[in-house]
Order: sequence, then structure tokens, then C-alpha cells
Amino acid sequence: MSNERVTEPEVNANANPLDDFDTKETVSTAPESDNSILDFDDDPLSATSVSKKSLVIFFLIDTSGSMKGKKMGELNTVMEELIPEIRRVGEADTEVKVAVLTFSTEVRWMYSNPIPIEDFEWARLRASGVTSMGAAFKELNHRMSRNSFLNSPSLSFAPVIFLMTDGYPSDDYKEGLRELQTNSWYKFGLKAALGIGQEANDNILAEFTGSKDTVVHAYSGGQLAQMIKIIAVTSSQIGSKSMTLSDDTSHELAEEDVFAAKQKLLGQQIQELVSTQTDGDDVPFDTGW
Repeated sequence: MSNERVTEPEVNANANPLDDFDTKETVSTAPESDNSILDFDDDPLSATSVSKKSLVIFFLIDTSGSMKGKKMGELNTVMEELIPEIRRVGEADTEVKVAVLTFSTEVRWMYSNPIPIEDFEWARLRASGVTSMGAAFKELNHRMSRNSFLNSPSLSFAPVIFLMTDGYPSDDYKEGLRELQTNSWYKFGLKAALGIGQEANDNILAEFTGSKDTVVHAYSGGQLAQMIKIIAVTSSQIGSKSMTLSDDTSHELAEEDVFAAKQKLLGQQIQELVSTQTDGDDVPFDTGW
């Protein structure tokens, strides 16, 4: 199963969020007797029994030459183990799909379209070349649209976007990020990032996610496996469930508040889970390099 470079024309990703998202179900009004400012459900992440929704999980993976060897070997292994765990995420009314974008000298999609998680098979990646992160951000912007990868006929949750890299970008990542930041799906998506090894820059990753709380770091194979599973599973669980917000005046709150609350919750849960992890005597990636 080989990687396939997608070369379809660029699309307009700057759609109004109200045209893309299912906002009717994510915002509700509070009962008149409620005096709280934010009124969460008893289970703030409870799923609503509505028509089937779609959730796309985007993995952006650095496959540059510095990932060669143990880093790429460990990443391939943990991703193969991760797919069955993600299959258990979500509810019966949620269709989960996976899209993998790799970036080195070129950017490539593992498959030409997002694949339903039930049918997804991991194609082992190889490392070579430089780190074209800015080009990857531009490609993601082009594809993250109703006219392309997010063209599900069903209602859609905002996507999950998970970035993994071990080094500093070799191109102008800021230009690519500026383009991506105009994309409504990116604005409201759940974003997380993983730095791999000593050279990864957590400040750059925080620029991508918008918060240091959604950035973690792995210095060894054991940590890499732990961090990937924590981020992927936690973000998928949060992303695939509805959350409602309301105020004490019975006025609907903006959908921005709902998505901001989800992103904040993601950061809190990631940091709580990371703080409980240990890698034992695992040898750091960079030992002997």
C-alpha cells in the first residue's frame, strides 16, 4: 500500500463556520431557574441522539531524515497499535475517519481521501529529506474543506488535528500557518502536538495548537508510545461528543465558546494524563547520536 500525492486544484477553505459545523446541537439555552454563567450537561461530553455525524482525525507526521531509525520505527509500531484503540472511540451515531499527511522534502497523503476507521490500515512510513512543515500547513488548508476532505453528507464535528515532529522546519512555517489560521475548520478543530527528541521546538508547536497545554514531548521510545496514545485517544473522545453551553439569561452562547471549552478540556486532560506517565529506564532517542 503506497503513499499517494494528491494534486487536485486548491479550494477555498475560508468558509463561514456556520456553513460547515453542526451548531444547532452544540449550543443550548439554560432553564429559567439556572443562575450559572456556563451550564454544562451532567456529562458535559454526552453524545446527542441525532443523525449520524462525521469526525475526521488528521495526523500530520514529520518524515524528514532526522526521524530515521528508532524514531520512525517506534512511530510506525505505535500507530499500528493505535488504530484498533481509535476504533472504539465515539458513539454509534459517529463515523470516525482518518487522514494522514506526511511531510519531508515533499508533502504526501497516505491515502487520497480520509478512510473510515473500520477500514483503515497503517502503511509504514520511511524517513528522508528535509522538514517542509510550512508546505504541510498549506496542503492541510487546501484539503480541509467541504469541497475536499470534509465533504461528508452528514453533520460534522470539528476535526481533530495532531502534529508530530522532531525538528525545526526547513521552510517558512509561519507563512503556511498564517494561511491555515484563516481556515474555519482549523479555527474550531481540536489541535494537539508532540515534539519528538531533543531538537523539537515546543514553542513552534504551541503556535500551531494555540496553547502550551496541548503540546507534549517524548524523549524516548516508551514516551513516544505513551504520548501518541494519550493525545490521539483523548482528543478523539472529546472531539466525537457534543458539549452544550448556555448562560443565565437563556441566550445562546456563540459556538466559539463551545469549541474553546473543548480545546481547554483537551489541554487539561492531556496534562493530567501525561503527569501520571513514566518511561522507566527507556533509553532516550538521542543517546549516541
